[in-house]
Amino acid sequence: MQDLKQTGVSPTRDGFQRKTGRFFRNLLIILLLVGGILIYWFFFNKYSDGERKGTLIKITHKGNVFKTDEGEMWLSCRQTMNPEKFYFSVVNDSIAQVLKNLQDECVQVTYVQYRAKLPWRGDSKYIVTGVAAIPSSMNMNQ
Repeated sequence: MQDLKQTGVSPTRDGFQRKTGRFFRNLLIILLLVGGILIYWFFFNKYSDGERKGTLIKITHKGNVFKTDEGEMWLSCRQTMNPEKFYFSVVNDSIAQVLKNLQDECVQVTYVQYRAKLPWRGDSKYIVTGVAAIPSSMNMNQ
């Protein structure tokens, strides 16, 4: 006890600083873990996947910093008055090239939907992962 009085450090003050330091360290670890889980959940965890069939209207390569391929299609292979539009992004260059060759054609795309979008993944939450051309004889059956 004599040594503590000579150094001028109170035993309760030193213990309080250690506990406070541990608390903030544990709080930082918890915040980093929760932040990591949220980033994974919104940006990398698939929300849904599926297929859409329709007429491909356009496919463009655009962006200021991150150049991405963006597409738009009508969800009908026939001419209708007000077809619903489906907006999507393409990450794979070979799929983008196939889509460019199939403009104004009836196509079926497979996609993955994420909860949020990333700048380098495109303007849409829907990312096309595959494409197939629909033969014109099948278009009349829709």
